[in-house]
Amino acid sequence: MSDEDELTHTTADGDVQMVDVGAKPDAARRAVARGEIRLTPSTVEAIRADGIGKGDVLATARIGAIQAVKHTWETIPMCHQIPITNVDTAFAVDDDRVELRVAVETTGKTGCEMEALEGVTTGLNVVWDMVKAAEKDADGEYPDTRIADVEVVSKEKREV
Repeated sequence: MSDEDELTHTTADGDVQMVDVGAKPDAARRAVARGEIRLTPSTVEAIRADGIGKGDVLATARIGAIQAVKHTWETIPMCHQIPITNVDTAFAVDDDRVELRVAVETTGKTGCEMEALEGVTTGLNVVWDMVKAAEKDADGEYPDTRIADVEVVSKEKREV
């Protein structure tokens, strides 16, 4: 197996390990992720009108996304704790969905795409939690609700 083919998170004995990034130089890094939650049009209208009983859906989801970014290292087993220098969240509300974009910036030895993904997925989960009463059908199910298309849109690295 060449160096390129080696598993970075597994030892020769098969034990899981965190990658040692100590020798890597610091770099300014930025990652953007996005995803969406599909909702019924009436729920989207209630979000727009601030008519969801639990409160301001997007403000709460923004806080959840930022908290998730800051705690990624605690929930993804092999992620390093990195210094987050900035988190931007942006929502786009369409007729049948809410899109969330999360941009994360850091200066360090490893990237921040996992933090951006954690921000998106948690932010969208918060939206779901906030609107679940409006989304349930007569049987208590969620036939029209789904989180979809979560992806890393971009990542950048600049030596500092």
